[in-house]
Amino acid sequence: MVGSLAMASRSPSSSVPMAPLLKDELDIVIPTIRNLDFLEMWRPFFQPYHLIIVQDGDPSKIIKVPEGFDYELYNRNDINRILGPKASCISFKDSACRCFGYMISKKKYIYTIDDDCFVAKDPSGKEINALEQHIKNLLCPSTPFFFNTLYDPYRDGADFVRGYPFSLREGAPTAVSHGLWLNIPDYDAPTQLVKPLERNTRYVDAVLTVPKGTLFPMCGMNLAFDRELIGAAMYFGLMGDGQPIGRYDDMWAGWCMKVICDHLGLGVKTGLPYIWHSKASNPFVNLKKEYKGIYWQEELIPFFQTATLPKECTTVQKCYLELAKQVKAKLGKVDEYFNKLADAMVTWIEAWDELNPSENAATAIAGKPNGIAKAK
Repeated sequence: MVGSLAMASRSPSSSVPMAPLLKDELDIVIPTIRNLDFLEMWRPFFQPYHLIIVQDGDPSKIIKVPEGFDYELYNRNDINRILGPKASCISFKDSACRCFGYMISKKKYIYTIDDDCFVAKDPSGKEINALEQHIKNLLCPSTPFFFNTLYDPYRDGADFVRGYPFSLREGAPTAVSHGLWLNIPDYDAPTQLVKPLERNTRYVDAVLTVPKGTLFPMCGMNLAFDRELIGAAMYFGLMGDGQPIGRYDDMWAGWCMKVICDHLGLGVKTGLPYIWHSKASNPFVNLKKEYKGIYWQEELIPFFQTATLPKECTTVQKCYLELAKQVKAKLGKVDEYFNKLADAMVTWIEAWDELNPSENAATAIAGKPNGIAKAK
């Protein structure tokens, strides 16, 4: 099994594949408040795939999508109509609204990208097909239980080094592929303020598995995951309008996801592919959104570093509900907000299960709720 998966992901290509990988098994989720002109640059790579666009902000605003893309568009009115009272768990006026797209999708894989991200070029000048590289990452095993000093041992030209246990060389299923960015770094507001002109020009041709027991700050602007393996844990929390915190949505999801992946024996990869991040957000606006998070994260990180899940938690949903219980018990004393967030985590799972029923219950559900559907 490892051999066939490795062959599918050995060399990161920057060219358009002859036949798009996973064409009918992957949705691209894009949160936005503006016209999606950025898709023109991505057309050679994205056009074969189905897009789920989650419109944030004013639902009466018309979002223009370039012709030729197959997409569904959901605004706040659609979210309220589909989820009813449970729509309260979906953030408003924050990119965290993207996780509604994860919930509404019926595909096995998800790729999510921000609308200020463009096609990057590798050091040879070739355009990088980020989606293709993410797919190769997801189809190839991870090595969370023992670090390989040549990074991803399944890539062409690499292998397991001397001393790597043979019993672990089959690897673990990859649940998440975390991509990186050139140009505008993903910095917090204080770092933005002291390094306003800094740009990331360092292209590192590497993919590595984040080791078991190690947390990392997940960025949602260039991210793919196996929805069937980990989708129910990819909740980006309560952020934005009406909440005391913003810009921690993807990191919150990453911390929860990593604890659950570690428990269930799943892998997380980071590194390639790169995209070109074009727009630096306002550091003063960001500081207003982040300042409580900067303070709270000194409590959050130790919480997630020590969080354990009982062996009875054998599904992502069970793991996530248990984690929500621990958030309320241990972080609720930090601030009342975490009690509210824990309740939203439970609501998220309830809504997820309603829109993604088990096979036994599927016959009782009359199809998938639709937003504004557009065909090619």
